[in-house]
Amino acid sequence: MTREAARPSLERRFGVGDAVVIGLGSMIGAGIFGALGPAAAAAGSGILIALLATAVVAYCNATASARLAARYPQSGGTYVYGRERLGPFWGFLAGWCFVVGKTASCAAMALTVAAYAWPEHARAVAGASVVALTSVNCRGVQKSALLTRMIVAVVLAVLAAVVVSALGSGAVHSDRLAVGGDVTAYGVLQAAGLLFFAFAGYARIATLGEEVRDPRRTIPVAIPVALGLALLVYTAVAATTLAVLGPASMAASAAPLAEVAQITEVPGLAVAVAIGAGVAALGSLLSLLLGVSRTTLAMARDGHLPTTLRAVHPRYKVPHHAELAVGIAVTALVLTVDIREAIGFSSFGVLVYYAIANASAWTLRSAEGRTRRTIPAVGAIGCAVLAFTLPWQSVAAGAAVAALGAVVYWTRQMLRGG
Repeated sequence: MTREAARPSLERRFGVGDAVVIGLGSMIGAGIFGALGPAAAAAGSGILIALLATAVVAYCNATASARLAARYPQSGGTYVYGRERLGPFWGFLAGWCFVVGKTASCAAMALTVAAYAWPEHARAVAGASVVALTSVNCRGVQKSALLTRMIVAVVLAVLAAVVVSALGSGAVHSDRLAVGGDVTAYGVLQAAGLLFFAFAGYARIATLGEEVRDPRRTIPVAIPVALGLALLVYTAVAATTLAVLGPASMAASAAPLAEVAQITEVPGLAVAVAIGAGVAALGSLLSLLLGVSRTTLAMARDGHLPTTLRAVHPRYKVPHHAELAVGIAVTALVLTVDIREAIGFSSFGVLVYYAIANASAWTLRSAEGRTRRTIPAVGAIGCAVLAFTLPWQSVAAGAAVAALGAVVYWTRQMLRGG
């Protein structure tokens, strides 16, 4: 009996609609509420150019991920692709960067939920959020998908209300959309790297490859659809915010959408934005927990993590040990660590992850569904450029963690005599 046949498998329950919603739930999250200010601080009036640059790199990444996911419809995403196409080390490095970086992102999202819900008791609320969502995930992906649909609907409604209210209030000044002399190429690229944090959710579709029905058709359709819808939403929100606040005020604001809501003077809109931001962070946290646990499952199956983490629940058909382990790790972080500075570090890890995905897609042959090699080439170069134009603290922290992963891998290989 082969290893693939012997191990317990997950149940294929997702269709195209479910997969698109999971991707949207990961992208249309807290990033759009929190990333606009730092991006405007870096790019100034060039923030829309930065958004376009992010979208180009994200499109290349999405195309590469879709082709690879259709070829390898297993849990784990780029961990599997790197292992199969480039070798075990590159798969391990991708999985390492994803699990470590996204665990930090989970903690950041949980703390964002708490900041809007009950800031005086942020750590307790954040921990409770992680416990609750881990419980939902352990009960099965269908329940997770249903909750994600509800969250996406609420967040889209709030963002639409902000845009429509602003356009009808007379507070929009189209001249503020013009690119001014404050724009530099480095600033635009740094802003693109920061905004990439808000686009990375389509990876969740690929990491759920083993739970998608007809993955060779579903995944290549779901990933670009989710990305395209997210781009439309982000462009509308970013352009409206820039036109209302201007680049300087946008850069100085910790909550630019809340300021737009206050300027419009629409009754209840500011409260709705606060609720929407909290719900968005909750949606991001739900999808992040799903993605990290599936990559953890794949790494455990190959012996890179404790073998108990590869267990699949006999009834709910989810990796419940991996779910619980990730939930415990994130809960420990939110109770003990200030994770705000880890967002840039997380972006670095995700960009490394996608650089490996693009390199893996480059090796596909035409018979394996390869797209034009220009796309993974642009994606890989774009990931490298955006990663190394992030704030130097993020680059240093991210590079150190990647190096630690390499040391762990090669030490383990030497101990095994390989």
